[in-house]
Amino acid sequence: MRLFECGALVPGCDWHTRADSDAEIVRRTVEHLRQAHGEDVIRETMIDNIKCRISDETKAA
Repeated sequence: MRLFECGALVPGCDWHTRADSDAEIVRRTVEHLRQAHGEDVIRETMIDNIKCRISDETKAA
């Protein structure tokens, strides 16, 4: 299981998501950034930043 915590990208945000694939984590995170943080344009660098912050849940525990 893979884990992404939004606070690693947006300080103070406690939203997180878990999924089996990085692609699903990225999809959910982009949706969250649009809805919760008002991001209209998601640039490739933002996708790269998300991917860099995805971890194995077992390592995060």
